[in-house]
Amino acid sequence: MKLLNVLQDIWTTGFRDDVEITELCRDSRKITKGCLFVCIAGTKIDSHQFAAAALEKGAAAVVCERDLGLPQQILVKDGRAAWAQLCANWFDRPSEKLCIIGITGTNGKTSTSYLLKSILERAGYTVGLVGTIQNMIGDRVVQTGQTTPDPYELQQLFAAMVDAGCRYVVMEVSSHALDQERVTGCRFAAGVFTNLTQDHLDYHGTMEQYAAAKKRLFAISDTAILNIDDPWYRTMREALPCPAITYSAVSADADYTAHNLRQRPDGVDFELVTTGSIGRVKLKTPGRFSAYNALAAAACALTLGLPFDEVTAALCDAAIIKGRAEVVPTGRDFTVVIDYAHTPDGLQNICETLNACKAGRLVTVFGCGGDRDRTKRPKMAAVAAALSDVVVVTSDNPRTEDPHAIIEDIVAGLSDTSVPYEVIDDRIEAIHWAIRNAKAGDTILLAGKGHETYQILNSGTIHLDEREVVAAALNANNT
Repeated sequence: MKLLNVLQDIWTTGFRDDVEITELCRDSRKITKGCLFVCIAGTKIDSHQFAAAALEKGAAAVVCERDLGLPQQILVKDGRAAWAQLCANWFDRPSEKLCIIGITGTNGKTSTSYLLKSILERAGYTVGLVGTIQNMIGDRVVQTGQTTPDPYELQQLFAAMVDAGCRYVVMEVSSHALDQERVTGCRFAAGVFTNLTQDHLDYHGTMEQYAAAKKRLFAISDTAILNIDDPWYRTMREALPCPAITYSAVSADADYTAHNLRQRPDGVDFELVTTGSIGRVKLKTPGRFSAYNALAAAACALTLGLPFDEVTAALCDAAIIKGRAEVVPTGRDFTVVIDYAHTPDGLQNICETLNACKAGRLVTVFGCGGDRDRTKRPKMAAVAAALSDVVVVTSDNPRTEDPHAIIEDIVAGLSDTSVPYEVIDDRIEAIHWAIRNAKAGDTILLAGKGHETYQILNSGTIHLDEREVVAAALNANNT
C-alpha cells in the first residue's frame, strides 16, 4: 500500500514521498524492510529511541510525535491515535463496512454483548463478537488476550468479519481501550453504557477520570444507550454529542422499562415496556443485574430497528453465559455457582441474588487481583462479610504481587465484622475446603475467575478451571 493511502485522515508533517509500505510495525524487534515503524511513548518504553535503528534496518519511514532529526520521519500529534487510524487504513477501513455496537461499563459488558448477539442472530444476521471471554466470527471462536484488542489485531479481526459476511459486530469497549485510543478509526452505530462502579482506579486515579474515559465512546457513536438508574447517568448524559435512548428497571421516564420484575432461583422475569408495546421476558440467568443486561441489549436492538416480538423471544431463548452466575452440576445437596464478580458492586449483586434463593448458608470464596486497585480489596471483604454466612479469602490472579500481601489488604476489611472466615491462599485448596465443609442447602459462590481457565502467578500462568477443581473436590469427598 502506498504511504499516502496509509496516512489517510491523519494530520502529518514531514516526509511525504509516496513510497510503497510493506507492513505496519510498532515493535522494534519485528522491523522488516519497507515497513512503516510507528513510535509510541509508552509508560515503560518510549519506542522513539528505536526510530533511527528502524531506518537502518530498512523501514521505509518512521511515524513519531517529536522531531528526531531523521530524513524519513513523519510527525503526528498523537502516536497512539495515529497507530489506530493507520491500522484501520491498512485493512481498508473495515469498520465502515460493519454496523458496530460498542458496550462499555464496569459490569455487565460481556452478558449484554452475548444477549445482543443472540438477538441479532435470531433475526438472521451473521454477527461478530469482540469481548472478554473470546472473539467470534459467526460461530467460529477466535481467542483473545484483552477485552479490547490492540488496533492492528482489532482491524484485522474486523476485516475477517467483513470477509465472513458479518453485518453486525457487538464489541466490549474497555476504559483502557478508550483512553489508549485503541478504537480510534472506528465508528459505532450505538454505544451502550451499563453502569459505573469502582474498578481500575490503579490506572485512572479517580472515579471522575474513569467516567471520562468511558464517556469517550459516545464521541464516536451515532446513538447512546444509557442506564438511567445508574448514579453516573447524569455525567454520561451531560453535553452528550449524540442522541440518547434510555432504559430503566424502576423509572417510567425511560424509553424502555422493566415492569413487574420477579426473581427466580434459576432466572428472572419481567415485562419489557415501551411506547405502544409490552412483552414478557423470561431470562435463564438469575439476578436483578441480569434484567439490566437484558434491558440494555433490548434497547439497543430495538433502536437498530429489530422487531419487538423477535427481541423479547430472543431474550427468553438466550443461553447461559459461562462464568456469569453459572451453576456447576454437583449431584449433591448443595449448590456451586461460578461468577466473574471482581468489583465490590459485582460481588454485592451476585451475593444478593444468591441470598434471595438460598436454602442454607451462602459460602463466598473470593480473592482480589494483584497489580490492580488496592483500595477495592477491603471494600470487597466488607461486602462479602455483610452478605455471606461464611467467607473464604484466597488468591485470584496475584500476578507480580505477593499473594499474602493481597490477602492482608482483604482481611483488613473483615476486622469489624463477626462473620466466620477462613484464609487459604491456594485457590484450589480453598475450593476443596468449601466443598469439604458444605452442608445440605448451602450455596458456594466462587467469585472472581468466572470464565477464566487460568491463574496468573508471579512465576507465570497456570491452568486453573474452577469447574475441574469442583469436580476433583467432589470426587475427593465422594461419601
